[in-house]
Amino acid sequence: MVPVYGEPRVGSPADGKVHPMRLWLIRHAVTGETGTKLTGRLPGVPLSEIGHRMAADLAEKLSAQRVDALYTSPILRCKQTAAPLAKVWGLRADVDRGFIEADFGDWSGRSLASLRRLKAWQGLFVAPSRFRFPGGESLGEVQARSVAAVETLADRHRNEVVAVVSHSDVIRSLVAHYLGTPLDLFQRIDVAPASVSIIDLPSGGFPRVPVVNTVLDVSRWR
Repeated sequence: MVPVYGEPRVGSPADGKVHPMRLWLIRHAVTGETGTKLTGRLPGVPLSEIGHRMAADLAEKLSAQRVDALYTSPILRCKQTAAPLAKVWGLRADVDRGFIEADFGDWSGRSLASLRRLKAWQGLFVAPSRFRFPGGESLGEVQARSVAAVETLADRHRNEVVAVVSHSDVIRSLVAHYLGTPLDLFQRIDVAPASVSIIDLPSGGFPRVPVVNTVLDVSRWR
C-alpha cells in the first residue's frame, strides 16, 4: 500500500527515522455558513449537501491509508466529517475537546461582513498572539490547549498514525507551533475545508511537517 502523499509511514526505513506518531490534521468540510458567518461553537450547524459530498469523497480517497486512531472535535460539522472516515478505516471517532473550535465569545454567530467593520477585527491579523475574542478565548489559549492535546496523543499512540478532525484556527496554530513559526504569522498558513496536513512527532529531534493544506480532487465538490 503506497501512502497518498508519497511519504514514508511511521517507522518506515525509507527515511532512516522512526516516527513515534504521525498526525493527520483534517479540517471539517463546509457548512452552509462557511465563509460567511463565524459559527464557532454554536449547536445545530450541520454540513451542507456539498460538505457531505466533500467528506465522503475525502474518505474514499483516504480509504487505503493506514490510520490507527481517529479523533474529532465535539462540534457537529467535525463529527459529520469524521463519520465516513471512521467507516472506511473501521475505527470509532472519539471526541477530544482539546481540538474544539476557538471560543469566539460575543462574536459567535455574527456575519464576517459585520465583523470586518470592527476595529477590533484588525487585531486578529495584526497581532494574533495578543488577540482575545471578546468574551472568549485568546489565540494563545487555543494553541496551548491544542498542543497539549497533541502531546497527550503522542504519548498514547506511539508508533501509530492518528487522524484528528478539527477547525482552521486550531490546525493553523498547531502547524505554526510545530514549524516553529510565531503565532503572529499563523494567518499565513492556509487550511482549506476538507484539507489534510501532516505532522511527524519523533521521539527525539525536531518534528517534521511534510504536508500542509493538501486537498484531494476538489473538482467533485463544486
